[in-house]
Amino acid sequence: RKNTKRVPSFRKLLRTSKIKLDNKLKNKQYKQQSAAKKYRKEQKKLRQAVRDAVCRKPFPLEEYKKKTVAEKREKEEEEDALPLDMMDEDDLKLMQDLAQKASFITRDLSSNEPVHIKKRKNESVIDKYEKMPRRMQTEPEKELIHLLPIKDKGGIIPQTMEKPVLNVTQDEEEDTEEMEIAEDANEEPLPVLTPEEMAAQRRRKLQERKIHIAALAAAILSDPENNIKKLKELRSMLMEQDPNVAVIVRKLVMVSLMEIFKDIAPSYKIRPLTDAEKATKVKKETQKLREFEEGLVSQYKFYLENLEQTIKDWKQRKLKKSNVISLKAYKGLAEIAVKCLCELLVALPHFNFHNNIIVLIVPLMNDTSKMISELCFEAVKKLFKQDKLGFASLGVVKVISGLVKGRNYNVRPEVLKVFLHLRIKEVELKKDSEDIAPKKKFMTYKEKRKNLSRMQRKWKKAEEKLERELLEAEASESKEKKLKLHTETLNIVFLTYFRILKKTQKSPLLPAVLEGLAKFAHLINVEFFDDLLIVLHSLIASGGITYRETLHCILSAFHILSGQGDVLNIDPMKFYTHLYKTLFSLHAGGTNDDLGIVLQCLDVMLAKRRKQVSQQRALAFIKRLSTLSLHVLPNSSIGILATNRVLMHTFPKMDLLLDNESQGSGVYLPELEEPEHCNAQNTALWELHLLQRHYHPIVRKFAAHLIVGAPAEGSGALSPDLSRRPATELFETYNMKGMTFNPPVESVTPRRKVLF
Repeated sequence: RKNTKRVPSFRKLLRTSKIKLDNKLKNKQYKQQSAAKKYRKEQKKLRQAVRDAVCRKPFPLEEYKKKTVAEKREKEEEEDALPLDMMDEDDLKLMQDLAQKASFITRDLSSNEPVHIKKRKNESVIDKYEKMPRRMQTEPEKELIHLLPIKDKGGIIPQTMEKPVLNVTQDEEEDTEEMEIAEDANEEPLPVLTPEEMAAQRRRKLQERKIHIAALAAAILSDPENNIKKLKELRSMLMEQDPNVAVIVRKLVMVSLMEIFKDIAPSYKIRPLTDAEKATKVKKETQKLREFEEGLVSQYKFYLENLEQTIKDWKQRKLKKSNVISLKAYKGLAEIAVKCLCELLVALPHFNFHNNIIVLIVPLMNDTSKMISELCFEAVKKLFKQDKLGFASLGVVKVISGLVKGRNYNVRPEVLKVFLHLRIKEVELKKDSEDIAPKKKFMTYKEKRKNLSRMQRKWKKAEEKLERELLEAEASESKEKKLKLHTETLNIVFLTYFRILKKTQKSPLLPAVLEGLAKFAHLINVEFFDDLLIVLHSLIASGGITYRETLHCILSAFHILSGQGDVLNIDPMKFYTHLYKTLFSLHAGGTNDDLGIVLQCLDVMLAKRRKQVSQQRALAFIKRLSTLSLHVLPNSSIGILATNRVLMHTFPKMDLLLDNESQGSGVYLPELEEPEHCNAQNTALWELHLLQRHYHPIVRKFAAHLIVGAPAEGSGALSPDLSRRPATELFETYNMKGMTFNPPVESVTPRRKVLF
């Protein structure tokens, strides 16, 4: 039958929305499915009735078969064996006639064949099966419908018919094709835009989105409590679907939300309400504040989840199903997301989900992208510098320690160098833990009665009450809690350092570990001093570390001995010897930067331990440092001469090196590696005469100052800006990394020649 379904008119299509058409299609499919289900149930009942009827039909007997020659012989033998003489002749003849007919035994009651039909010769079951018509397996089986059975004289005859195939899908496809053809015919073709028109259209769309974002942000900032729901509307723009402006709009929304949360977030952490608090009746203002806080926390949480998902999609190189944003654009989105997280990490350390931000930021410090890792480094450094209490620093240190251990110490050295920016100057030590931050004790009643008059007791009581209230209302934490947090933080830092020293001594993390030990060594517990010094000396003696790492080992050892290590009876002569013999490894090339660490080592080894340093050792170091100042860059020469000036003021009789006459027996041995036995008292600082003619003006000033005995006053004294600054600061001040000369070279105006 030809399909006479009318094509819907364009006017009707305009009135019918897409959703309505979808609903109609769904209803149609649902009706067809329910009708097919009902039909299947009826057929199932009918098949069951047919099976019951077939079970009640009499079972047909086996067909009668003629016996073979062998069977006849066996029967004849049996007949010969039977006692036939006991039967009458008439009875025997009757039985033989009935056996030849055998219609009452062999007839199939279900067949309509006549009783005396002629039997086929040598017909067997296998032959009958072979003669049956067969079907190919590839032919699809047709589903049969079982009808009501027919009963005749022979028995019950089941009736079946083939199930007609309903071509519903084909009809639907035809309908949809007709609809599409009608839509294509009625729709006007879209105009083709030129590149200039497309750019103008994109600018217009982008301007509309910017205005919308600005309006929402202004409304939220003007009245956060009443417009908290607009945060959701603004956050929904993170899912912008227009491919022309999707990337820029998402970036703008990320940054806008970050600034909004920084502005409207309270200065306290919002905790969830308990069931009892929710059940109690409160004022309208309190209820309004609760709703605002709940909405703020939920939107802040969703915003952080969106940022995290953006970073994960970029890391996993995963595209969304919509394909609105390309894979290359995901990197830009991820960078903006990391910037927002870093800003929130520094700006809101007190607010909710700060630990979650830490868990996101710290692994990105080890990222392969240099820009993202540097962003995270700077954010963590800022957090350490501004964290006065130490709670946020403790959270970051815990995550870094877990990251280093989880990655099997396969992280970038910069991850551990972040520890150097921790604001930890004192910790809670065992020996004086009772003396740190003693609690203020108030006078007892008996003490007041004994020592104070009645009026004094009255005033004292009022004063103590006021002090208690001030202590309760004080926002800043006590010194005791701060020391406790700093102690726990430093314990985790040292645990990370000691693990690396123990397990991976050839790791690239070793310089960062030694640098960290050099900074915090004075805070290590006394129990670890002996073992740590043995490890540091074994690292130096092994020769498997660089010169800079060796300097860090020496600096760490003397920081340990300068603090609580004063009580230990340890002779660090081997560290003095190693530094003395390796000083000439420095030069004006790549090792010039290492001289800053050498200046720190000299300050700790000689100036701060002047009581443990002999005169011979001090003379040997001054002489070797003066020789070194001849072949290093100007900033290094200034630092060395400033150190020599401090040593000449610290140790007496250093003016021996300014005299040509020898003191005592022996000859100076500059090649000897032992500073105690090189006879430095028998030499002079002739290098100062060469440095007086140096091209750098500051070097010339220091050389002239030292050659007259480094006086504190008089004509040979230095200016205060040079004399009061330490050697390390002078080394950094006159550094020439920026390819600029400090102080700047004065321009000389050429003289005009006068012609006569």
